[in-house]
Order: sequence, then C-alpha cells, then structure tokens
Amino acid sequence: MFTFFKQLREIIRRWWSEFTLQTKLMAAATLVVSLLMSGLTFWAVNSIQNDARLNDTRFGRDLGLLLAANVAPLVGENNLTELAHFSHRFYSSTSSIRYMLYADADGEIFFGIPFSQSEVQNSLTIRRRMQLPESYITNLEEPMVRQHLTPDGEVTDVFVPLNYNGKYLGVLAIGTNPNPTVVTSSHLTRDVTIAVFVSIWVMVILGAVFNALTITKPIKELLVGVKNIAAGNFKQRIDLPLGGELGELILSFNEMAERLERYEEQNIEELTAEKAKLETLVSTIADGAVLLDTQLNVILVNPTAQHIFGWDNLQDIIGQSVLQHLPAPVQAQLAQPLQEIAKEDVLPEVLRDEGMEFTIAIAEPSPRTLRIVITTVLDQYRESLKGIAITIQDVTREAELNEAKSQFISNVSHELRTPLFNIKSFIETLHEYGEDLTESERREFLETANRETDRLTRLVNDVLDLSRLESGKRYHFDAVDLSQPIEQTLRTHQLNARDKEIELIQEVEPELPPVLGNYDLLLQVFNNLLGNALKFTQPGGKIAIRAYTLYPDDPNQTPHYVRVEVSDTGIGIDQEDQEAIFDRFFRVENRVHTLEGTGLGLSIVRNIIEKHQSRMHLVSEVGVGTTFWFDLAIYRPAATAIESHCPATHTPEAHPVAVPALPENRHTEA
Repeated sequence: MFTFFKQLREIIRRWWSEFTLQTKLMAAATLVVSLLMSGLTFWAVNSIQNDARLNDTRFGRDLGLLLAANVAPLVGENNLTELAHFSHRFYSSTSSIRYMLYADADGEIFFGIPFSQSEVQNSLTIRRRMQLPESYITNLEEPMVRQHLTPDGEVTDVFVPLNYNGKYLGVLAIGTNPNPTVVTSSHLTRDVTIAVFVSIWVMVILGAVFNALTITKPIKELLVGVKNIAAGNFKQRIDLPLGGELGELILSFNEMAERLERYEEQNIEELTAEKAKLETLVSTIADGAVLLDTQLNVILVNPTAQHIFGWDNLQDIIGQSVLQHLPAPVQAQLAQPLQEIAKEDVLPEVLRDEGMEFTIAIAEPSPRTLRIVITTVLDQYRESLKGIAITIQDVTREAELNEAKSQFISNVSHELRTPLFNIKSFIETLHEYGEDLTESERREFLETANRETDRLTRLVNDVLDLSRLESGKRYHFDAVDLSQPIEQTLRTHQLNARDKEIELIQEVEPELPPVLGNYDLLLQVFNNLLGNALKFTQPGGKIAIRAYTLYPDDPNQTPHYVRVEVSDTGIGIDQEDQEAIFDRFFRVENRVHTLEGTGLGLSIVRNIIEKHQSRMHLVSEVGVGTTFWFDLAIYRPAATAIESHCPATHTPEAHPVAVPALPENRHTEA
C-alpha cells in the first residue's frame, strides 16, 4: 500500500510539472476562489442555522410559558381529565410540538403525549421518571431550553416549572420541531454550493487538459531556448509552426537571439577592454580594495590591500574566506559585522548609503593604523545583496599628527597654566595683603608678575608663530643678503652679550651671494638661535655666526648653496637629547639647569628652515659647545619658485663642534 501511494505521488508530481506557470497560477487562483466561495456559502448556511436555532429556542420558551400558564391551575386542582383534553387539543392544533410531558415535584411522569401513564397500576407497571438537568433544579422560577439531535432531526426541549398559588407542583416538558422552511433553505444552499464547487473544478480540469495539449509543448521549447540564451548560446532558434500571440512570441525570440549573436561578435573585444581598464584602475588606486561575495569569499584584491595585509601569494587568497586571512586585530573587529551583513535579508538604510567605518591598529606585517570602510554591493534595484566591498586606508600619518596635536594642546595648556597661576597668586596677595607688605616686598611681587607676564607673552607669540608656520600659509621668497639679518641680530643681542661677558663674532664671507628666502623669517631664525646660545653659554664664552658659500668638488660647477652656522662654547647637549631638541616644548634645562624658556624656539626654527626647503643640523658635545647649521639655496634671477633647488635632498656629513673663534674649523662638504 505504501509503495502504491508513493508511485501515485510521483505520477501526480510529474503530471503537475508538465503544466506551465500560467496553468499552475490559474489552478491556484481557482482553488482559492472556490474555497473562498465555499467558505462564504457554508458561513451563510451556518448563520441561517444559528438564527433558526435561536428562533426555535425563543418559540419553544414562549410556547412553554403560555402552555404552563394554562395548565398550572388544572394540575394544582388535580383535574387530570381537563388537563388531558386541553393537552390533546393543544397538541393537535400545531405541528411544531413533538411531545408533551407532565411530571410531579419528584420527577414522576403522570401524563404525556404521545404516551401517557397506564390507567391500571399493578406490580409489573414500569414507572416513568423525568431526569431533570442540574441547572433546572437550582432555578425553579425560569424555564430552561436546550436542543439535541435525534434520528428524526433536531428537537428543542423546553422545561417549564408549574407553580400555582406560590407552590411548586412539578414540571412541564415539551419538545418542538425546527422550522421546516429554514431547514429546506439550508439544505438547498448546501447542495448548490457543492454543485458550484464541483463545476468549477470540472472547468479547471478541462482547461488544464486543453492547455497541456495545445500550449505546454511550445512553452517548453521556448523555455529551453531562453535557458540556452542565458547560458551564452546565442545560436539557439525555435522552429514551430504556430500562429497567434504564441507564434509572435517565438518569432520575437528568434529575432532577439539573432541580435544578441551579432552584439556578442561586435562588442566582445570592447567589453574585454573595459574590464581590463576597470581592473587596472582598481589595481592602481592608492587605497586598498577587497571585494567579497555573499559568502565572504575573496573575489578581487588590489596590490595595495595585498601589501597592507601581507598577502604575498594572491592565488592562496582568491576564493578563500577573508576571515581566515585577515590580521588578528582586523579579524576581531570585522568578523561579526561582516557575518551580520551577509545574513541580512533586508539591509538597513544606513548600511546601504553610508556603510560601516572602523579604525584599527595592526602590528604585522608592519605597524600601521588603518581606516577600514565596509560598503555593500547591491543589485540595480538596491534591494538584494550582491557582494561586500572593503576599502583600506593607511592613516598612520594622520593618527600620528592627531596624537601630536593632542600632545601640543596638552603642553600649551600646561605651559600657559604656570605663568597665569603665578601672576594670579602674586596679584591676589598684593590685593589682599598689600598694606601689610613692605615697599620692597610689593616691588618684588610686581617684578615677578611682570616677568611672568613677559614669559606668557613670549609663549603666546611663539605658539602663534608656530601655528602660522604649520598652517600652510604661503610666504613670499626673494633675494636676501644674509649679512643684513645677521648684523641686525648681533646689534639686538649686543647689550645682553656684554652684560654676560660673552663675545659675539661675525664671520660672513665677503661678497656672499644672496639667497632665496624670506627676510623676516630668517631674522627670526637668527634671533632664536643666538638667544639660545646666549642663554646656555657661560660668562667669558664666545658665540659666532658664520655664512659662507659651499663649493662643489668640481671647480667648473656653479655653487648652489650658502651654509649658515651659529656656534657657541656653551654647556652642550647630550647625545640622547639631540634627537628631541627640535620637538615642541622640549627644553634641555629640564635636565641641566633651570633657565626660563618656552620650549618652542627650535621648533619654530626647524619649521622656518623647512619652509626654505632645507633642514636643520646640529653638532654638540657636553662641556665643549654646540653648532647649529643649515643650507640655503643661492638666489637665481631666472628661478620663479623656491622649489627650483631643493637643499633638503643635500645631506652633508656631520663634523666635530667648531670653536667659534677659529674660522678654519668650518663645516665643509665631504
């Protein structure tokens, strides 16, 4: 039996697969309509039946109350003869009464129609009792109505209590027949519904047979042709002698296949070229790019991403899960988002438009800070997911700059807090206790506040200068005679040097060629370097400013640079401090002595020299002295921009510290 049903199911499945999609849809629609109509009809029949039952219930209840009101006096007077005559007349006058039963207070039936109690009582007489429902026993004032089904149809039972002069005498039970008109209407509606349902399905079966005989074969041929076209076989043709709309469809299919064949022949080379262009574009962009399918397998990787992630063998990556080859920090942050995107049936609008962004630091294959953006590749309707694109940007430099900016702000805040606190402290002391202080103490407090104000002013000016230099502002460069800013600097610091008993020396090569630079910026460089030298040189020391032309090894070549040196015989700089001497807010006095300073002077100097396309150098030895030096490009009238010569690529060798008083100890090119 099981084998028979299995074979029958296979036959039905094969038979169903022979139908076209249109036939299947028509069958499904017919089934839905027929079920809907049948359901509505049965609902209507059920509603009619429910209304009929309700009417029968009301009719039986009213009829029972009317009958009980007439027979209760007869039962109370025990006038059974009159009770029998009245009951027979009532029973005969209406066809709605199925039976009538009278029982006393104990439930013993003493009269009934169509049967009654025997007139002669003997020992063999079977006594009839009425088993009343429990709900009736608890309420002897109101009638109780119920319905039950019998072989002859549904009957409504009505139990009416018989009360006379406030005394309970028993119960009257009558049974009523349903309304014959309603029953006939209900049966007719049901039969019509069944007939309509059967007729609809007979039409569907006939239509399916007709469809299978006249339409299914051409549709199958057309389906096979479409599959071949989709597979790239544009030589597919359909040859069936059909007319009408189906014949036009087959003719249009053949024309489409012919056009596609011509298009393939004409444009395959152009498509290949465009694909090569796109692949070249992806491979040459500066950012890394990785393309994944919906299973998170790698489809495409450009060389930048391959280099960032250390994927040396590209063949081992293509077709593999990207989660197995990402660096550990990247995998830890991207695994869950990628898996959630791949599982989503409906993507959020935010993910469709903006994507997801991550900033991740990795240590291998090299320390980097990466900005990774995940975007989705959607179909043309932007509904279903076709792939996932990962863009990788190396933001290591940006992260370092942000860190430096944060550190700079922190340092500026710290440096500003100290003089402000000192100024506020001394002024508050003068304000609150000025009358209690001596004249010398008040003067000392004011001098301290004045010094701190000057210190704060210098710090603010240095910060503004440094910010202006780092903001990318363009400066005008022209021919500058270095002897002028050098002489102006020496005159400015001459008095301070005399007070400290320090000798200032100027060694500028005669007929020094002008350099390409900005006069004000170079003057600031000389002032900062000479000011530092005075600060860190003991009394009796020497400071020298030198400027001379750098001649190449070949005497036939024209010199391109002028070297400038600022040397002193001061305390010198430790080797470990020389690495950070040009950093902002770094001060050697933090470790050596307690001279005041903002810690920004050399940072400003370095930025100015870099604006001149050069670099700062220093040679120093503790207890001997320090020399700062840099090269400037010689001004050429034909040059239109400072970038015409780039001394930054010119790296001279380091030399021992030069004693300022000895010109023969100049730094020279190797």
